[in-house]
Amino acid sequence: MGCRVSEALALKVSDIDFERGTVTVLHLKMRIRLSCTGCRARLGKRHQFCPECGKEVREAQKRQQEHRRVRVLPVDKHTLEMLKDYVGRDLLTSYSGSTLLFGLNRHRAWQIVRDCAKRAGLAGLVNPETGRMRGVSPHRLRDAFAVNAMKLDDSGDALRLLQEHLGHASFNTTARYRKVAGEEHRRWYNHLWVGMA
Repeated sequence: MGCRVSEALALKVSDIDFERGTVTVLHLKMRIRLSCTGCRARLGKRHQFCPECGKEVREAQKRQQEHRRVRVLPVDKHTLEMLKDYVGRDLLTSYSGSTLLFGLNRHRAWQIVRDCAKRAGLAGLVNPETGRMRGVSPHRLRDAFAVNAMKLDDSGDALRLLQEHLGHASFNTTARYRKVAGEEHRRWYNHLWVGMA
């Protein structure tokens, strides 16, 4: 699916629409700056009162909640069938009145991904810019999803759809996957030399 690990771990059973073949993902990556509505002092996410003027900061928290985005992503039939089977096994966890799809914390999710990669015989990944070897991680799987999507179709429309799919606020963040995939540049370069011949 290409979602962030925090987004996957926050999925509830109610987020999956088995009829339409979609999943609703709550965008959890936030870089919003909160400030007191009274004195404009900077606030932390957990502040209940302003450290400068002492005013209760419910308004700032309310605006933070409104800032969160959701995106509805398509899910392939094979994955939907696996999810149906998983939900049917009744291995789900309840938390704050919701039934979570995965009852895992972030650390455990990373362990599972590393163990599965090791059992599958996946070698570490080499960063093409630095040459450093990195292990398989949830975020590197997300990156691999994006790079493969760009290798299949690196058109402008595909890039915009990938931006929406990954939940990137900035087009430039998504565009770096086009650079990594490199197919468009390679076609342009080859076409350039054919035109000069």
